Amino acid sequence: MDQIRGSQSLVFARAPYILSAASVVGSKEAEGPLGKLFDMTNQDDLFGADTWEEAESNMQKEACVLALGKAHVTADEVRYLFGGDLLRQGIATSMGVEALQIPMFGLYGACSTSGEALALAAMSAAAGYGKYMLAVTSSHFGSAEKEFRFPLGYASQRPLSAHWTVTGSGAFLVGAENGTLKSHVKITAVTVGKIVDYGLKDSQNMGACMAPAAMDTIVQNFKDLGRTAEDYDKIITGDLGYVGQSILFDLVKGKGYNIRKKHIDCGMTIFDQETQDTHAGGSGCGCAAVTLASFILPELEKGEWKRVLFVPTGALMSTVSYNEGASVPGIAHGIVLEHCENN
Repeated sequence: MDQIRGSQSLVFARAPYILSAASVVGSKEAEGPLGKLFDMTNQDDLFGADTWEEAESNMQKEACVLALGKAHVTADEVRYLFGGDLLRQGIATSMGVEALQIPMFGLYGACSTSGEALALAAMSAAAGYGKYMLAVTSSHFGSAEKEFRFPLGYASQRPLSAHWTVTGSGAFLVGAENGTLKSHVKITAVTVGKIVDYGLKDSQNMGACMAPAAMDTIVQNFKDLGRTAEDYDKIITGDLGYVGQSILFDLVKGKGYNIRKKHIDCGMTIFDQETQDTHAGGSGCGCAAVTLASFILPELEKGEWKRVLFVPTGALMSTVSYNEGASVPGIAHGIVLEHCENN
Protein backbone atom coordinates (compact mmCIF):
# COMPACT_ATOMS: atom_id res chain seq x y z
CA MET A 1 0.00 0.00 0.00
CA ASP A 2 1.34 3.43 -0.95
CA GLN A 3 1.79 5.43 2.25
CA ILE A 4 3.08 8.61 0.60
CA ARG A 5 0.66 11.53 0.49
CA GLY A 6 1.30 14.77 -1.35
CA SER A 7 4.75 16.32 -1.15
CA GLN A 8 5.51 16.07 2.57
CA SER A 9 3.20 13.59 4.31
CA LEU A 10 2.90 9.90 5.13
CA VAL A 11 -0.23 7.98 6.12
CA PHE A 12 0.67 4.74 7.84
CA ALA A 13 -0.84 1.50 6.55
CA ARG A 14 -0.40 0.09 10.07
CA ALA A 15 -0.49 3.06 12.38
CA PRO A 16 1.79 2.73 15.41
CA TYR A 17 0.56 3.35 18.95
CA ILE A 18 1.79 5.70 21.63
CA LEU A 19 1.97 3.04 24.33
CA SER A 20 2.95 5.31 27.21
CA ALA A 21 4.08 8.84 27.98
CA ALA A 22 5.71 10.58 30.91
CA SER A 23 6.30 14.20 31.93
CA VAL A 24 8.82 15.67 34.36
CA VAL A 25 8.79 19.41 35.13
CA GLY A 26 10.20 22.08 37.41
CA SER A 27 8.68 24.38 40.00
CA LYS A 28 7.22 27.09 37.76
CA GLU A 29 5.49 24.54 35.53
CA ALA A 30 4.09 22.80 38.61
CA GLU A 31 2.44 26.08 39.62
CA GLY A 32 0.77 26.50 36.22
CA PRO A 33 -2.65 25.38 34.92
CA LEU A 34 -1.41 21.84 34.15
CA GLY A 35 0.47 21.43 37.43
CA LYS A 36 -1.57 18.52 38.75
CA LEU A 37 -1.33 16.57 35.49
CA PHE A 38 2.44 16.06 35.36
CA ASP A 39 3.94 12.74 36.44
CA MET A 40 6.81 14.27 38.38
CA THR A 41 7.50 17.78 39.65
CA ASN A 42 10.42 19.10 41.64
CA GLN A 43 10.66 22.33 43.60
CA ASP A 44 14.44 22.10 43.20
CA ASP A 45 15.01 23.08 39.58
CA LEU A 46 18.52 21.63 39.80
CA PHE A 47 16.98 18.17 40.25
CA GLY A 48 19.76 17.21 42.65
CA ALA A 49 22.52 18.26 40.23
CA ASP A 50 25.24 20.91 40.40
CA THR A 51 24.53 22.58 37.04
CA TRP A 52 21.52 23.41 34.90
CA GLU A 53 22.78 21.11 32.16
CA GLU A 54 23.07 18.14 34.52
CA ALA A 55 19.61 18.95 35.84
CA GLU A 56 18.20 18.73 32.33
CA SER A 57 19.90 15.37 31.81
CA ASN A 58 18.39 14.09 35.06
CA MET A 59 14.92 15.12 33.86
CA GLN A 60 15.38 13.22 30.61
CA LYS A 61 16.46 10.06 32.37
CA GLU A 62 13.52 10.24 34.79
CA ALA A 63 11.03 10.79 31.95
CA CYS A 64 12.39 7.81 30.02
CA VAL A 65 12.33 5.53 33.05
CA LEU A 66 8.77 6.59 33.88
CA ALA A 67 7.53 6.00 30.33
CA LEU A 68 9.14 2.56 30.21
CA GLY A 69 7.77 1.67 33.64
CA LYS A 70 4.22 2.62 32.71
CA ALA A 71 4.33 0.20 29.77
CA HIS A 72 6.20 -2.50 31.71
CA VAL A 73 8.95 -2.43 29.08
CA THR A 74 12.66 -2.60 29.88
CA ALA A 75 15.30 -0.44 28.21
CA ASP A 76 16.89 -3.42 26.46
CA GLU A 77 13.57 -4.11 24.70
CA VAL A 78 13.67 -0.72 22.98
CA ARG A 79 15.22 -0.86 19.54
CA TYR A 80 16.01 2.83 19.01
CA LEU A 81 15.84 6.05 20.98
CA PHE A 82 15.22 9.40 19.26
CA GLY A 83 16.09 12.34 21.49
CA GLY A 84 17.12 15.95 21.51
CA ASP A 85 17.39 19.22 23.40
CA LEU A 86 18.46 22.83 22.87
CA LEU A 87 22.06 22.63 24.03
CA ARG A 88 25.26 22.46 22.02
CA GLN A 89 25.80 19.00 20.55
CA GLY A 90 22.72 17.71 22.40
CA ILE A 91 24.59 17.14 25.65
CA ALA A 92 21.47 17.06 27.82
CA THR A 93 20.24 14.06 25.83
CA SER A 94 23.52 12.20 25.46
CA MET A 95 24.30 12.56 29.17
CA GLY A 96 20.72 11.88 30.22
CA VAL A 97 20.07 8.64 28.34
CA GLU A 98 23.59 7.21 28.53
CA ALA A 99 22.71 4.89 31.40
CA LEU A 100 19.84 3.33 29.45
CA GLN A 101 22.21 2.01 26.75
CA ILE A 102 19.59 2.19 24.00
CA PRO A 103 20.85 2.68 20.41
CA MET A 104 20.30 6.40 19.91
CA PHE A 105 19.71 9.02 17.24
CA GLY A 106 20.47 12.52 18.53
CA LEU A 107 18.17 15.15 17.01
CA TYR A 108 18.01 18.91 16.73
CA GLY A 109 14.93 20.77 15.59
CA ALA A 110 14.93 23.41 18.33
CA CYS A 111 11.49 23.52 20.02
CA SER A 112 10.04 21.29 17.28
CA THR A 113 12.22 18.36 18.32
CA SER A 114 9.41 16.44 20.01
CA GLY A 115 7.57 16.34 16.68
CA GLU A 116 10.71 15.23 14.86
CA ALA A 117 11.35 12.50 17.42
CA LEU A 118 7.77 11.23 17.30
CA ALA A 119 7.73 11.25 13.51
CA LEU A 120 10.91 9.20 13.26
CA ALA A 121 9.83 6.83 16.02
CA ALA A 122 6.48 6.27 14.30
CA MET A 123 8.09 5.77 10.89
CA SER A 124 10.56 3.25 12.31
CA ALA A 125 7.91 1.31 14.21
CA ALA A 126 5.54 1.27 11.24
CA ALA A 127 8.34 0.04 8.98
CA GLY A 128 9.04 -2.89 11.29
CA TYR A 129 12.50 -1.78 12.38
CA GLY A 130 11.74 -2.77 15.96
CA LYS A 131 8.94 -3.49 18.39
CA TYR A 132 9.49 -0.42 20.56
CA MET A 133 10.88 3.06 19.92
CA LEU A 134 11.46 5.76 22.53
CA ALA A 135 11.14 9.48 21.80
CA VAL A 136 12.32 12.03 24.37
CA THR A 137 13.06 15.76 24.47
CA SER A 138 13.86 18.28 27.17
CA SER A 139 14.62 21.91 27.91
CA HIS A 140 15.54 23.90 31.00
CA PHE A 141 15.06 27.60 31.62
CA GLY A 142 18.46 27.95 33.30
CA SER A 143 20.48 26.10 30.66
CA ALA A 144 18.68 27.77 27.73
CA GLU A 145 19.09 31.28 29.13
CA LYS A 146 22.78 30.66 29.75
CA GLU A 147 23.36 29.35 26.22
CA PHE A 148 21.16 31.60 24.12
CA ARG A 149 20.73 34.80 26.11
CA PHE A 150 22.31 35.77 29.44
CA PRO A 151 23.22 33.80 32.59
CA LEU A 152 20.48 34.17 35.19
CA GLY A 153 22.81 36.07 37.49
CA TYR A 154 22.78 38.99 35.05
CA ALA A 155 19.10 39.66 35.88
CA SER A 156 18.62 41.06 32.37
CA GLN A 157 15.33 42.67 31.33
CA ARG A 158 13.19 40.50 29.07
CA PRO A 159 10.94 42.12 26.41
CA LEU A 160 7.23 41.34 26.40
CA SER A 161 7.62 39.33 23.18
CA ALA A 162 10.06 36.92 24.85
CA HIS A 163 9.13 33.36 25.76
CA TRP A 164 9.85 31.51 28.99
CA THR A 165 11.73 28.28 28.31
CA VAL A 166 9.92 25.38 29.95
CA THR A 167 11.87 23.33 32.47
CA GLY A 168 10.63 19.89 31.57
CA SER A 169 11.09 16.62 29.73
CA GLY A 170 8.58 14.41 27.95
CA ALA A 171 9.15 10.80 26.87
CA PHE A 172 6.98 8.58 24.67
CA LEU A 173 7.09 4.85 23.98
CA VAL A 174 5.94 4.09 20.43
CA GLY A 175 5.12 0.58 19.23
CA ALA A 176 3.78 -1.05 16.11
CA GLU A 177 1.62 -3.38 18.19
CA ASN A 178 -0.60 -2.49 21.11
CA GLY A 179 0.77 -3.43 24.50
CA THR A 180 -0.85 -5.00 27.53
CA LEU A 181 -2.05 -1.56 28.67
CA LYS A 182 -4.06 -1.20 25.43
CA SER A 183 -3.30 2.31 24.27
CA HIS A 184 -6.13 4.28 22.72
CA VAL A 185 -3.93 6.65 20.71
CA LYS A 186 -2.38 6.03 17.30
CA ILE A 187 -0.05 8.12 15.16
CA THR A 188 -1.88 7.81 11.86
CA ALA A 189 0.07 10.30 9.72
CA VAL A 190 2.97 12.74 9.76
CA THR A 191 3.71 15.87 7.79
CA VAL A 192 7.43 16.62 7.87
CA GLY A 193 8.13 20.34 7.89
CA LYS A 194 10.43 22.43 5.73
CA ILE A 195 12.69 25.26 6.85
CA VAL A 196 10.78 28.51 6.43
CA ASP A 197 12.58 31.86 6.71
CA TYR A 198 10.77 35.21 6.54
CA GLY A 199 13.97 37.10 7.35
CA LEU A 200 13.16 37.96 10.97
CA LYS A 201 16.19 38.46 13.21
CA ASP A 202 14.72 39.06 16.68
CA SER A 203 15.57 36.05 18.86
CA GLN A 204 13.46 37.57 21.62
CA ASN A 205 10.36 37.22 19.45
CA MET A 206 10.43 33.56 18.54
CA GLY A 207 6.68 33.37 18.09
CA ALA A 208 6.94 35.61 15.05
CA CYS A 209 9.92 33.62 13.73
CA MET A 210 8.11 30.27 14.07
CA ALA A 211 4.60 31.20 12.95
CA PRO A 212 5.38 31.03 9.19
CA ALA A 213 6.72 27.48 9.57
CA ALA A 214 3.65 26.45 11.55
CA MET A 215 1.41 27.87 8.83
CA ASP A 216 3.38 26.10 6.11
CA THR A 217 3.11 22.68 7.79
CA ILE A 218 -0.56 23.03 8.73
CA VAL A 219 -1.57 24.11 5.23
CA GLN A 220 0.58 21.38 3.67
CA ASN A 221 -1.08 18.80 5.92
CA PHE A 222 -4.48 19.97 4.70
CA LYS A 223 -3.38 19.77 1.06
CA ASP A 224 -1.54 16.44 1.31
CA LEU A 225 -4.36 14.68 3.17
CA GLY A 226 -7.28 16.46 1.52
CA ARG A 227 -8.48 17.94 4.81
CA THR A 228 -9.52 21.22 6.39
CA ALA A 229 -9.60 22.46 9.96
CA GLU A 230 -13.01 20.84 10.36
CA ASP A 231 -11.42 17.39 10.07
CA TYR A 232 -9.61 17.93 13.37
CA ASP A 233 -10.97 18.39 16.86
CA LYS A 234 -7.90 20.43 17.74
CA ILE A 235 -4.90 21.88 15.91
CA ILE A 236 -2.20 22.29 18.54
CA THR A 237 1.02 24.20 17.97
CA GLY A 238 3.99 23.89 20.26
CA ASP A 239 5.53 27.23 21.14
CA LEU A 240 4.05 30.17 19.27
CA GLY A 241 2.68 31.92 22.33
CA TYR A 242 0.37 34.93 22.26
CA VAL A 243 2.36 36.88 19.66
CA GLY A 244 2.88 33.94 17.33
CA GLN A 245 -0.72 32.76 17.53
CA SER A 246 -2.14 35.99 16.13
CA ILE A 247 0.41 35.93 13.30
CA LEU A 248 -0.43 32.29 12.56
CA PHE A 249 -4.14 33.06 12.25
CA ASP A 250 -3.45 35.81 9.73
CA LEU A 251 -1.03 33.69 7.68
CA VAL A 252 -3.36 30.69 7.56
CA LYS A 253 -6.30 32.92 6.63
CA GLY A 254 -4.21 34.25 3.76
CA LYS A 255 -4.05 30.67 2.43
CA GLY A 256 -7.84 30.32 2.57
CA TYR A 257 -8.25 28.49 5.90
CA ASN A 258 -9.59 29.46 9.32
CA ILE A 259 -8.28 27.59 12.38
CA ARG A 260 -9.27 30.03 15.15
CA LYS A 261 -11.93 27.78 16.70
CA LYS A 262 -9.69 24.71 16.58
CA HIS A 263 -6.36 26.11 17.72
CA ILE A 264 -4.53 25.60 21.00
CA ASP A 265 -0.90 26.49 21.70
CA CYS A 266 1.15 24.57 24.25
CA GLY A 267 3.11 27.70 25.15
CA MET A 268 -0.14 29.45 26.06
CA THR A 269 -1.51 26.43 27.94
CA ILE A 270 1.33 25.51 30.25
CA PHE A 271 1.59 28.87 32.03
CA ASP A 272 -0.93 31.41 33.36
CA GLN A 273 0.05 34.65 31.63
CA GLU A 274 -1.65 36.86 34.22
CA THR A 275 -0.14 35.33 37.35
CA GLN A 276 3.17 33.79 36.25
CA ASP A 277 4.87 36.65 34.39
CA THR A 278 5.95 34.56 31.41
CA HIS A 279 5.26 37.30 28.84
CA ALA A 280 4.50 35.70 25.45
CA GLY A 281 4.20 32.16 26.85
CA GLY A 282 6.25 28.98 27.10
CA SER A 283 8.75 27.49 24.68
CA GLY A 284 11.60 24.97 24.57
CA CYS A 285 11.86 21.32 23.56
CA GLY A 286 10.08 20.40 26.79
CA CYS A 287 7.07 22.67 26.25
CA ALA A 288 5.18 20.73 23.60
CA ALA A 289 6.46 17.39 24.94
CA VAL A 290 5.19 17.72 28.51
CA THR A 291 1.91 19.30 27.35
CA LEU A 292 1.36 16.37 25.00
CA ALA A 293 2.16 13.81 27.68
CA SER A 294 0.12 15.37 30.48
CA PHE A 295 -2.82 17.04 28.76
CA ILE A 296 -3.29 16.20 25.07
CA LEU A 297 -2.85 12.42 25.15
CA PRO A 298 -5.25 11.92 28.10
CA GLU A 299 -7.95 13.80 26.18
CA LEU A 300 -7.40 11.51 23.21
CA GLU A 301 -7.30 8.43 25.43
CA LYS A 302 -10.70 9.32 26.89
CA GLY A 303 -12.13 9.98 23.44
CA GLU A 304 -12.89 13.63 24.22
CA TRP A 305 -10.90 14.39 21.08
CA LYS A 306 -10.96 11.95 18.17
CA ARG A 307 -8.31 13.47 15.91
CA VAL A 308 -5.66 16.07 16.68
CA LEU A 309 -2.99 17.72 14.52
CA PHE A 310 -0.01 18.24 16.83
CA VAL A 311 2.50 20.75 15.42
CA PRO A 312 5.60 21.49 17.56
CA THR A 313 7.43 24.55 16.27
CA GLY A 314 11.12 25.47 16.39
CA ALA A 315 13.29 28.55 15.85
CA LEU A 316 16.51 27.40 14.22
CA MET A 317 19.23 29.61 15.60
CA SER A 318 22.50 29.43 17.50
CA THR A 319 24.51 31.93 19.48
CA VAL A 320 26.91 32.16 16.53
CA SER A 321 24.24 32.77 13.88
CA TYR A 322 22.50 35.37 16.04
CA ASN A 323 25.71 37.27 16.81
CA GLU A 324 26.60 37.29 13.11
CA GLY A 325 23.27 38.94 12.28
CA ALA A 326 21.65 35.97 10.55
CA SER A 327 17.89 35.59 10.39
CA VAL A 328 16.02 33.07 12.53
CA PRO A 329 14.28 30.50 10.31
CA GLY A 330 11.61 28.18 11.66
CA ILE A 331 10.49 24.61 11.21
CA ALA A 332 7.40 22.69 12.31
CA HIS A 333 6.45 19.02 12.10
CA GLY A 334 2.87 17.77 11.99
CA ILE A 335 1.83 14.62 13.87
CA VAL A 336 -1.72 13.32 13.37
CA LEU A 337 -2.95 11.64 16.57
CA GLU A 338 -6.20 9.69 16.63
CA HIS A 339 -8.29 7.99 19.25
CA CYS A 340 -8.83 4.30 18.61
CA GLU A 341 -11.03 1.72 20.29
CA ASN A 342 -9.62 -1.61 21.45
CA ASN A 343 -11.47 -4.90 21.59
